[in-house]
Amino acid sequence: MTEIAGRVAVVTGGGSGIGRGLALELAAQGAAVGVADIIFENAVAVAKEIEAKGGKAHPVKCDVIERNAVQAMRDEVTKALGRVSLLFANAGATSFEKVTDMSESDVDWIIHVNMMGVTNCILAFYPDMVKARDGHIFATASTAGLMPHWIPYHAPYSGAKMGVIGLMLNLNLEAAEYGVGATVLCPGGVVSNMKAKNMSYRPERFGGPTDEEVHVSSSFVEHNKLVFRPADKVARLCLKAVRTNKPMVISDGKMREIFVRTYQSLVHDAFDFVDEFDAAEAASSPP
Repeated sequence: MTEIAGRVAVVTGGGSGIGRGLALELAAQGAAVGVADIIFENAVAVAKEIEAKGGKAHPVKCDVIERNAVQAMRDEVTKALGRVSLLFANAGATSFEKVTDMSESDVDWIIHVNMMGVTNCILAFYPDMVKARDGHIFATASTAGLMPHWIPYHAPYSGAKMGVIGLMLNLNLEAAEYGVGATVLCPGGVVSNMKAKNMSYRPERFGGPTDEEVHVSSSFVEHNKLVFRPADKVARLCLKAVRTNKPMVISDGKMREIFVRTYQSLVHDAFDFVDEFDAAEAASSPP
C-alpha cells in the first residue's frame, strides 16, 4: 500500500484537465503538491485553489521536453516542500490529423512532449526513490496507445502513448525490486479544455503557441459511444490505483469490448498468419 497523506507529490501538466484534478485530489488526501505546468499562471491558479482549502502547494513553470527544466523543477519543489515521493508525469499534447497534413515540427512536438516528457520526469525523480526505497511513479498514457488500431488520424500521438505504456509496464517490474511503484493511466474521454487549449502549450522551437483548436469528428465520438468522465473522478480512480500499486488504470470500463474486439481480430490474425507460414514451410521442406 502507498499512502498519500504526508507525502510530497509533483504533477506535471498540473494546471488543467487531469493534472489539475490530480493536484486537487492529492492535496485533499493530505499530500503537499508541486504543481508544474508550462503555463505558469495555470500552475499558480491551481496552487491557490489548494491553499484556499487548507492544503500545501508550490507552483512551478516547467516544459517537460527540456530535461534541464525538469531537473530544475525537481530541485525547486524539493527545496519548497521536501523530498518528492509521488511523481505524476501527466503533461501531454494531442492531435487528430493525417501524418501527411502535419509538419515535421508538429510530429516532433507530439512525440517529444508525450514520450520524452514522461521519460525526462522519470530520469529526474526515480533515482531518489530508488535510494530511499520508497515512492511511486504515475504516468498518463492513453487508450489511443493501448488500442492504436482503433483511432484514425492519431499516429504520432498513438505511437508516443504506446511507448509510455511499454515504458511504465516494464518499469513496474524493475521498480518493484526497490519498493517503488509504477502505474500507467490509459484514459478514454475526460472532461477538460484540451481540445480548445492544446495548441497554447506548444513551445517556440516547435512552432510556438496558437489559439487553434483540436478538431475531433463528432461522428467518431458518437459511433464509439465515448464516456467523458469528470477529471476529479478520474483523479480519485488514479489515486486508488496508486495506493494499491496497480500497474495500469483505465478510466472507461465500457471500452473493454472495443479492446477485446480489436485485439482478438488483430493479434490472433497475426499469430494465425505465422502458424500458417511455419506449417507451409515445414510441408515444403524435404524430408
